[in-house]
Order: sequence, then C-alpha cells, then structure tokens
Amino acid sequence: MRDFLCRTCGQRLTFENTQCLRCRSYLGLHLPSRSLVTLEESGATRIKDAEWVRCANRKLAHCNWLVPANSASPLCASCALTRTRPNEEDPLFREFANAETAKRRVILELDELGLPLADRDEDPQRGLGFDLLSSVGEKVITGHASGLITLDLAEGDDLHRERLRVEMDEPYRTLVGHFRHEIGHYYQMVLINTTDRHATYEALFGDINADYQAALNRHYRDGPPDGWSANYVSSYATMHPAEDWAETFAHYLHIRDALDTAAAFGFAPSGASLTNDLSGDAGFNRIIDWWLPLAWALNQVNRSMGHSDLYPFVLRGPVLKKMRFIHQLVQRPHY
Repeated sequence: MRDFLCRTCGQRLTFENTQCLRCRSYLGLHLPSRSLVTLEESGATRIKDAEWVRCANRKLAHCNWLVPANSASPLCASCALTRTRPNEEDPLFREFANAETAKRRVILELDELGLPLADRDEDPQRGLGFDLLSSVGEKVITGHASGLITLDLAEGDDLHRERLRVEMDEPYRTLVGHFRHEIGHYYQMVLINTTDRHATYEALFGDINADYQAALNRHYRDGPPDGWSANYVSSYATMHPAEDWAETFAHYLHIRDALDTAAAFGFAPSGASLTNDLSGDAGFNRIIDWWLPLAWALNQVNRSMGHSDLYPFVLRGPVLKKMRFIHQLVQRPHY
C-alpha cells in the first residue's frame, strides 16, 4: 500500500481517509491513477476533463472511492462487486463497512498487479461477485463457488474471529486474509481451470479433481499430516490441492502488498513496489530476498511490543516453488 499525501497541504494520509485532518479537504480515491485526490465540498472533482463523484456507499460502507459522474452505476469498482448484504437493522450490519474496507484493499492490489477481473454483469456464470452475509439467523459458510465469494460478516467481530482462530489452531485469521484466500480460488478458475496449465499445477499441488468432501472430512478428522510444514505454507493448505493453491496465492498477495507498503515508507528498496517490473525468475528471487529479512525484522519488532509474530509462517523450498509458479502466472499477460 502506497504512502498517500494530501494534494492541498502535503499531510500524510491513510488509504481509508475521507478527509485530511490538517486542511480539512475532502478526499476520494481515483482508481485509474491509484491516488487520493481532493474534492470540492459537493464531493466531486474533475480529472482529465471528466467529472468524478463519491461512491454511493460513502456512508453505508465508509467508502472513499470515486465513480465517473456518467457511470451507469453509482457504486465504485469495489462496492459494485458486492451482490448481497444484510439490512441495516441486522446486528452484524456494523461489520459490513469493515468487510468492504478490507475488500477494497484487495481489489486495489489486484488492479496494481494487472490481474483480470470480470464482474457478474460481464460474466454471469463465472464473474467475480461477493455475498457479505449475516449468520445471526442462518448458517453462513465463507467460501467460493464459480466466482461468487461468500463471507460470514461475523468474521469482522474480533472476539468471534479470535475464538475461531484459537479453536482451529491457526496462527493468522483476518478479513483481508479471508478475501485473499477466496480470491485465490477465483484465480485458480481463471488462470488454471480454463487453460493448458493443468499439468504444471498438478505436479506442484496435486490432483485438481480430487474429491473435495472426502478431503474435508479427512482433514477435520485426522488433522494435517506429520511434517506438513516442509511442503505447505499452512496446515489448512494440506487439506486439498485447491486449498493449497488458495493459501499459497493468498500468501503471495500478502508478501507483495507488505513489500509495497514497506517500500513506500523506506523499509524496503523502492524496486519492491507493485508498480515495478519484477517479472520472471529473477523478479521472484528479488521478492523473496527482500521479504525474508523484512519479515524477520517485523516479527522481532512485534515481539518487542509483546505481540505474536506479524508473519508466523515458514517458506520452505517446495512452498517457494509453488509460489514461483503463481508469480509467473500473475506477471504474464492473461488474455
């Protein structure tokens, strides 16, 4: 995540800012330039002779993204992907804005990486869409099916999420993490299932058509196999090849965004930015060479503050081989 500055007074801004705290200028994120721009009091601005206005979800989802004034939809590129949400009287509606904020971070990174992203209007059968649902009155299972990502909004509640993390013996569980994992399933469908890359995928991850329900039952009955950390980025990745792919894809996004943020604040070389060309094996090697010492340092900083490790994962050779494959797919043209 880049370091944003107010164009009026130079004050540093966060990705979520809707107003500069120094000069009080109103702000909006312009996705094509990936920058926070200042707005008129009306909430509009002109960029390259085109008028842009605030997303209609400004209040409901605390959205600070902009929409072309002549757009057919009043929603921004991220909010428009959400198909379903609870009503405002639902007890979990308070988590809707948190989920949308996490989703915007992921959508911005996908845009920076140039990954293909078709919505449900563009591709009704396999386009990307989100159902952000309340589990107050019914069971909601977070997951992915044919481009549609479902999220239980209870995951936005810190107590609920931490309880599940402990119960499932997970070192990490966040809203951003959920979105990156489920997006991974979407990109398996886009980058693997409809292409000629099955052989390489299966050599690295396993049988793409392995019985998922049987794998799920086995995982929750027996747990991960002994010595799993030698070949997998997480214990959940051991369950099924599709979950191994999604977990590895999510970690690739974690690493790229964390390095991008570190580069913006001078903690990593400027070349680590998402906007730089890091294609090929040499590019991947540089990413890992930058990431490992940074992750080590950040873990030690967390420990000095009495927190657990920021990145409590080990990236062994087989995991890096899988991640290298994902890097190659992300960096090449997709059409």
